[in-house]
Amino acid sequence: MSAKVVVIYSGGMDSFTVLNKAIQEGYDVYAVSFDYGQRHSKELEFASGVCKKHNIEHKVVDISTVNQLLSGSSLTDNIDVPEGHYEESSMKSTVVPNRNMMMLSMAVAYAVSIEAEAVYFGAHSGDHAIYPDCRTEFVEAMNAVCKIANYQAVEVRAPYLASSKIDILTDGLKLGLNYADTWTCYNGREKACGRCGACQERLEAFAENGVQDPLEYEA
Repeated sequence: MSAKVVVIYSGGMDSFTVLNKAIQEGYDVYAVSFDYGQRHSKELEFASGVCKKHNIEHKVVDISTVNQLLSGSSLTDNIDVPEGHYEESSMKSTVVPNRNMMMLSMAVAYAVSIEAEAVYFGAHSGDHAIYPDCRTEFVEAMNAVCKIANYQAVEVRAPYLASSKIDILTDGLKLGLNYADTWTCYNGREKACGRCGACQERLEAFAENGVQDPLEYEA
């Protein structure tokens, strides 16, 4: 039997690539997505569609009540999502306090319960400046803790930790992945806005790879 792994799967480009990478490496993949009250919850619909297509066990966990403890993020509060290039000055308002630690903790608990050897998530180098919980030191510390937090050691793996969004897309295109099955925009409208930092970074990755983004944009 193939070894089991849990993939934290948002429905975005990075976790989509990680999910498919784990599948193609021969793992028995279990996907978990989190509804934390994000305005771009449309990504969860994309995640569910991909998991159905691949017949992957998929759990969507509602942790939105945690928002009574959190404030100040444009992804969950009544604050405008910043527009412009993906830079610290414009994107800092999108930080959700302790998001990855919460998600990793629950994903590791799930991994222990199904006897999976690892939890994968899509942190990458482009997020290091903006999101502290995507940095190498955070991932290494969480990996160390998760190996001793239970009777069963669970490894935390971020295969693209040293890669950019451009590199991730390059790898995914080599794998033959269809990025029409992903959602990136921080605004959860019918079409991607094309103006928020997440859209800008995505469009730049496609431009650098010389490929047309299959998503429809407002602008």
